[in-house]
Amino acid sequence: MNHLPTGKTSITPASPSHIEVRGARVHNLRNVNVDIPLGQLVGVCGVSGSGKSSLALGVLYAEGSRRYLEALSTYTRRRMGQAARADVDEVRYVPAALALHQRPSVPGVRSTFGTMSELLNSLRLLFSRVGSHPCPHCGTYAPPSMSVAAEQPITCATCGKTFFGPGAEELAFNSGGACPTCGGTGTVRRVNEAALVPDESKTINEGAVLPWGSLMWDLMKQVCGEMGVRLDVPFSELTPEERDIVFHGPAEKRHILYKAKKGDNFAELDFTYYNAVYTVENALAKAKDEKGLARVARFLTEGPCPDCEGTRLSAAARGPLVRGINLAKACEMTLDEAVTWVDGVPETLAENLRPMAVSICESFQHTARRLLELGLGYLSLDRAGSTLSTGERQRVQLARAVRNRTTGVLYVLDEPSIGLHPANIDGLLGVMRDLLADGNSVVMVDHDTRILAAADYLVEMGPEAGAGGGHVVACGTPGELRADDRSLIGRYLPDVETKGAADAPPVAAATPNAVATASAKPGTQTAAESSAGEAATPNASAASAGASVCMAEAPEAAPLSVSAPDPMSNVRPRCPDGQLFERGTIHLETSPLHTVHALSVDLPINRLTAVTGVSGSGKTTLVLEELIPALNSANAGENLPASVLDIDPAGIVRAQLIDATPIGANVRSTVATYCGVLDDLRRAFARTEEAKAAGLKAGAFSYNTGKLRCPTCDGTGQVSLDVQFLPDVDVPCPDCRGRRYSGDADAITWNGHTLAQLMAMSIDEALNACASLKKAHAMLQTLHDLGLGYLTLGEATPALSGGEAQRLKLASEMGKAQDGALFVFDEPTIGLHPRDVRTLLSVFQHLVEQGATVVVIEHDLDFIRNADYVVDMGPGGGQAGGRVVAHGTPAQIARNPASLTGSYL
Repeated sequence: MNHLPTGKTSITPASPSHIEVRGARVHNLRNVNVDIPLGQLVGVCGVSGSGKSSLALGVLYAEGSRRYLEALSTYTRRRMGQAARADVDEVRYVPAALALHQRPSVPGVRSTFGTMSELLNSLRLLFSRVGSHPCPHCGTYAPPSMSVAAEQPITCATCGKTFFGPGAEELAFNSGGACPTCGGTGTVRRVNEAALVPDESKTINEGAVLPWGSLMWDLMKQVCGEMGVRLDVPFSELTPEERDIVFHGPAEKRHILYKAKKGDNFAELDFTYYNAVYTVENALAKAKDEKGLARVARFLTEGPCPDCEGTRLSAAARGPLVRGINLAKACEMTLDEAVTWVDGVPETLAENLRPMAVSICESFQHTARRLLELGLGYLSLDRAGSTLSTGERQRVQLARAVRNRTTGVLYVLDEPSIGLHPANIDGLLGVMRDLLADGNSVVMVDHDTRILAAADYLVEMGPEAGAGGGHVVACGTPGELRADDRSLIGRYLPDVETKGAADAPPVAAATPNAVATASAKPGTQTAAESSAGEAATPNASAASAGASVCMAEAPEAAPLSVSAPDPMSNVRPRCPDGQLFERGTIHLETSPLHTVHALSVDLPINRLTAVTGVSGSGKTTLVLEELIPALNSANAGENLPASVLDIDPAGIVRAQLIDATPIGANVRSTVATYCGVLDDLRRAFARTEEAKAAGLKAGAFSYNTGKLRCPTCDGTGQVSLDVQFLPDVDVPCPDCRGRRYSGDADAITWNGHTLAQLMAMSIDEALNACASLKKAHAMLQTLHDLGLGYLTLGEATPALSGGEAQRLKLASEMGKAQDGALFVFDEPTIGLHPRDVRTLLSVFQHLVEQGATVVVIEHDLDFIRNADYVVDMGPGGGQAGGRVVAHGTPAQIARNPASLTGSYL
């Protein structure tokens, strides 16, 4: 454990300048001691798995939020989610904390961009207070007045009757303004009769009516026969009257003689007839969970509500008009269009209404301005929240945080640059600077070098991932890390002028015998210097000087000096310009879809292609909604998607999307089970003499179902404790201590290890232990080559980051011949350190060498520079995008004045 510099006083400063973390041991953190400056933009960086999120979220956010919540009443705390106490000796001066997570939860069916950003609140208020309201008696529109705001009735100029205008709540589709047909969701589910009988060559007795076999008792066939329908002829030969009875027959009781499937028993029953359509509707009404909905979903079609036309609003809520349009039409606008429209509202009103309109419009524009700076102007206000990307949802969160104008809060941001084009980085930095200007502190975990270079202070974790990480290897201003050869990230940081960096606090030195000795370069404290104790000045007090000192000790066996990498522009051998299309061309022609215009796109076979462009420019639509479905349809001999006019596969016989969705649903899915290594290990253990003597087969060594799994936790390695007034706590199983296996499993060893010991090993450690298992060793070597060597075999896959999940999914494809295969990746560099991007590029190069064609949707400039071919979408997002603005090699894109991406290359 590290010691504090001598001279450190216990007197609490009147205004703390930094958060003091002492002895942090969350996840792989190794007794980390570090000071985090307050009131500054602090970046936490390091290679994947080095402990960045453990420090930022597991310590700073966990302690900041927990301490705030503990100040609330027990009644309130019991109804709120709370973090467990972090495994740390002491955290001092941590403010109340808010976290903006890397993966915000997917909103429900009622959520839209307008509700998530709360822009819709202002619009509802605007239409309620200054709108022209229709008379419910004669339909005549009354001009805008102060009546609604004053809660007074409006008198109709035509019929003379009075009525009250709607309040803002009555215009909300989540409340009084919901369409009664769809309940405010904008969509309705209808039974698809074609799906009820997909094969009309079958008879009803042969199971032609599918819902009667899966959603209803099988005896419904006999009831149908008693209704007058023939059961032993092909469904296609039934009369229209018989077909109508099958689909829409009345719910009448019929007397049947039922024979059990097993045995010769008969029973006389009176049974009510459920027609095929009602069978599905009844099952849908009773569905209580996703599993129940999935059983019914194949018999349903989902489309816009016919009454509200997908607007979610009732006829009354669509009544008020502002500037000649109703609320539904206003929500159809993109944010860019809505900002211009709202600007013009006050001038259309009478003089006495303008002050109120200006106040409402300013509230709208204040929130909208931040969203525009974050590059979300292309989104329409009625866009379903569930269709927003992870990056878009995170930016909405960030804009809301700034709008709230809090003071004295610690904001912890987990990779805020996800999904951002380089053109949007400045807007993101502006939003974070606004948080600081309001008197808050910002700690961000990120890999984007432009974001990190603009930080006031950096804390670099490492030196490696997993067991080789968990130490603070360097900290200081970006300039200091660039000059520190111990810093891995420093050599990747662009040398830019950063606002606020000059205001970083001075770093006090420590006594020569202190473990945490300040380095010769102020602001940087490294593990090597900690042990050497060099460049020290006695009797300096870091606390009293307001310093930000980072203190950590890295293992002596892991030296921090790293040889300088090759330039990122030359990580892989790019194809010469003249040979790009010599192996074939995928040709795609499309008609307009969403905001993407009709396109004609060529992609080279057996090359690495990057599809680029600002958020909302049409990358996902082009690749995921048109290219992949078109290739799969063409290869299956099926009709092409409606928006695809023509596709030439050019020999592509398999198109596969490898995305960042989590692997598995719970802790039972681990790295070892997913990649198949555990199967080989179980067979190896079953071949041992001890296992044979005990009569144990390979199945006994499964921690999910085997005899040797821990009976206390059923092989999960953890148990949930009910602590009544606090949230349930998951703790390691007290019997197996997280190993998943019972004590009986320890009696059987293979190659000197128990199975529990092997599951606790990292992939790199297991490589040596499993050298004699050819198949398992080959898979482990592949995982090592993919940069995942730090993961343990027993690590739960749902907890892996998006980038880790993508690489793990790719493992089974490595080493195979890939001729005719197309792999598509959606932003695979998310969460990757620049060094890991180099590893990923080498993986893609290996796929290309095996014959694969690789298409990647990407924002990372280093990655784009290493592509063979680039298709740049834009020029803007939403209606301003949807075109191919440039295509060619990275060098050609960089020289193309029409390409925004090229200007950053």
